[in-house]
Amino acid sequence: MSEKGLVLLGVVPARSGSKSVPRKNIAMVGGKPLIAYTIRAALDAKVIDRVIVSTDSQEIADVARSFGAEAPFLRPPELAQDGTPGIEPILHAVRWLTDNEGYYPDYVMVLQPTSPLRTAEDISAATRLAQERQADSVVSVCLAHQHPYWMKQVSSDGRLMDFLPLDRTYSTRQELPPIYALNGAIYLVRRGTLLERRTFYTEHTYAYVMPAERSLDIDTSWDLYLADLILKERMRHATD
Repeated sequence: MSEKGLVLLGVVPARSGSKSVPRKNIAMVGGKPLIAYTIRAALDAKVIDRVIVSTDSQEIADVARSFGAEAPFLRPPELAQDGTPGIEPILHAVRWLTDNEGYYPDYVMVLQPTSPLRTAEDISAATRLAQERQADSVVSVCLAHQHPYWMKQVSSDGRLMDFLPLDRTYSTRQELPPIYALNGAIYLVRRGTLLERRTFYTEHTYAYVMPAERSLDIDTSWDLYLADLILKERMRHATD
């Protein structure tokens, strides 16, 4: 956004506690700490003014700095709990930069380190979409792998029941209306919208559609294993 005079802040939220995968954000994947891929993509995109890591861990902060990100503060422990709403660390980061540095970006882009396959071009394209549409926010999505029209629920006595009421039956996937799922890779929002409405979603939120092959969101050890395989394969092809 800097080429048109707008200032874009990138925030990478990376708390230390992770129940599913211990030390997930700095786990080694494809030969690098997981967080390194998000920092590298953000820096390579050339549209982000500053890349800030919000963490409660000095170890994560040190790793982040070693790959070129800033870590100007440690997040308060109360904002790094399992039940902390995801938007709270972002609000804290934006307010800290305002109060301590007088820094007022036009937009804030949240880049979760659990999306290592997101590219610099994804970041640039989402930014262009926000500019073109004058959007309050842009959120990345991908086509849903499991369609809710085909999902079921099980009653207390074990009967299989429709999850959603349908007025017709869909026999093939081609008949289904397209449904998109949040993939967690990009949340881009105006600073004013973020602070005033405390949300990434308004009536002027636009979707940035990403392919499934770049939409892996690491939540389990299996996801981490898949990411390791994919990134090692990419490195092998890059050196061939």
